[in-house]
Amino acid sequence: MKIRILAMAAASALALAACNQPAEAPADAPETTETAEADGQMAPDFTLVSAEGEQVSLSDFRGRVVVLEWTNEDCPYVRKHYTGPMQALQQEATQDGVVWLTIISSAPGTQGYVEGEDARGWRAEYDASFTHLLADPTGETGRAYGAVTTPDMRVIDEEGRIIFTGGIDDRPSADVATLDGATNYVRAALEDHGAGRPVATPFAQPYGCSIKYADELEEGAEAA
Repeated sequence: MKIRILAMAAASALALAACNQPAEAPADAPETTETAEADGQMAPDFTLVSAEGEQVSLSDFRGRVVVLEWTNEDCPYVRKHYTGPMQALQQEATQDGVVWLTIISSAPGTQGYVEGEDARGWRAEYDASFTHLLADPTGETGRAYGAVTTPDMRVIDEEGRIIFTGGIDDRPSADVATLDGATNYVRAALEDHGAGRPVATPFAQPYGCSIKYADELEEGAEAA
């Protein structure tokens, strides 16, 4: 595990160039989106294919708390969290009965896109504890939720309402050292909801690498 962590940290510096996102969220980034405001809005349903080839729908889990995590394994910000804290949070949540859906909205051929054996081996490679790893190659699901970065998080309650959206914590950096003392908003939202309290921080500014959506690539090709 220590060897993998060191390798991930070393690779982060190289990956920043391909990340298309500065080390901190831009000051003019939108604070929320029409489709993803954490105000009790109903979460859009979706059906995606898992790494194991199964069709998985959000509606399959009505009556349970669900966490959505947008990821990109080559993103330095994702790598920071996957040095251990993300896996630990996944394990805590799923042991408490939470459904954790990790979503890859990278378009085929772009940073973070995986398929086949690479997708099936994702859980073991990163010692992850998500419920399902889901592919969203068209970006339709990511767009429906207004996901803009990796990581980008949502917490959905038992009735299907979004109760948290945005950045995973309050340290918008790819530096592993910033994990120390960080406030993890996803953990806090799960704790608040589990205790019957309103979520104290229902929105946090997302930060990380920009999601490589297919439609954006098409628009760029047309402009060229």
